[in-house]
Amino acid sequence: MHDPLFWALLGFAFATSVTPGPNNAMLTASGANFGFRRAVPHMLGIILGFPAMVLAIGLGLGAVFTALPWLHLALKYIGAAYMLYLAWRIATAERGKGAAAAKPISFFEAAGFQWVNPKAWIMGVGALAAYTVPEAPVWSEAARVAGAFVFSGIISSVLWCGFGVAIGKLLTSDRAFRLFNYGMALALAASLIPIFIL
Repeated sequence: MHDPLFWALLGFAFATSVTPGPNNAMLTASGANFGFRRAVPHMLGIILGFPAMVLAIGLGLGAVFTALPWLHLALKYIGAAYMLYLAWRIATAERGKGAAAAKPISFFEAAGFQWVNPKAWIMGVGALAAYTVPEAPVWSEAARVAGAFVFSGIISSVLWCGFGVAIGKLLTSDRAFRLFNYGMALALAASLIPIFIL
């Protein structure tokens, strides 16, 4: 397939998916706290949830936010509150005796998180603006962009979760484990700063 725009889209999707952000911080924490197998629903929520959001934006949701700017602002604050809740979950995750009560982020939580993740919105809107052509059907262009993010999401999710699993094996003491969780929670909370600066 010789489609320079598509290859550029794949490069963009991979570069933006694999770089640090809220999803990757949470996947690293999930891998370290729960192992790869228990983090699979979390990974699938990102892999399928983000492209679903891209499709919705491509098919007209962006116009709704333009017409109703208050809705976008409300989503921003709801998203910030949800991200702080997830940061708290990461910070308070336990292993050992208390670990049975702890649960990894579910498929629906991860998929729903995409709608309030500021990096996801920037990636989705940016890809739809830069890598679609106006003369092609809107649905096929949106599907193409979403498909590129499914592909890059699989690679990125496996890499970051695997990285977390490797880190989890190095955390031999409860203190090191707690410090790691606090650090990941802080990184997730810090990702909120650009939302309120921009």
